[in-house]
Amino acid sequence: MSVCDVMNTLAQKVAEIEVSDNLFGVSVNTGILHEVVCMQRACRRSGNAATKTRGMVSGGGIKPWKQKGTGRARAGSSRSSVWCGGGTAFGPQPRDYSYTMPKKVRRLALRMALSARMSEGNLIILDQFEMVVPKTKEFVGVMKNFSFENCLLVAEKENTNLQLAARNVVGYQILPVAGLNVYDILKHDKLMIVKSTLEQLEARLMV
Repeated sequence: MSVCDVMNTLAQKVAEIEVSDNLFGVSVNTGILHEVVCMQRACRRSGNAATKTRGMVSGGGIKPWKQKGTGRARAGSSRSSVWCGGGTAFGPQPRDYSYTMPKKVRRLALRMALSARMSEGNLIILDQFEMVVPKTKEFVGVMKNFSFENCLLVAEKENTNLQLAARNVVGYQILPVAGLNVYDILKHDKLMIVKSTLEQLEARLMV
């Protein structure tokens, strides 16, 4: 078990807490992290790029000229891919780029990402982060207390005011435990976790 400081929103230490080495003390394998990030990025691709083949372009149903005797090359349709205004040969079509990896590997990668932020000293555990009203100014003020310009905050699922306060601020992201992922952890320089979510996080990753 490792010991971490628990901070308040004024960046003051208020307590200490023991955290599991199975979550924050795992040796980091960059190859596994890379594979999981590639999988997440592939799953986020829309795959909507599309071109029309010669069969999709309207017109071209009549043979442009007779087969022989004109001195020109044979042509069966004016919508051939070698004609101006014709279809595209071998162009992109809508497709699904997503693929999956074993659950154990994904959970391991998430624990590695958490451990990486812990070992770097870029992990902060907050005692609580409650907002009575969704004020962006108050959220930015808390981040300034920690001198954070880029941060991922893991908060309670029902913390709607916090979500509203942070959604327009560049460089910050709020995620519930269920939405925590490797890509977003590595994308942000700092990671803040509200203390009340640690049990949920352990329950999710230690199954």
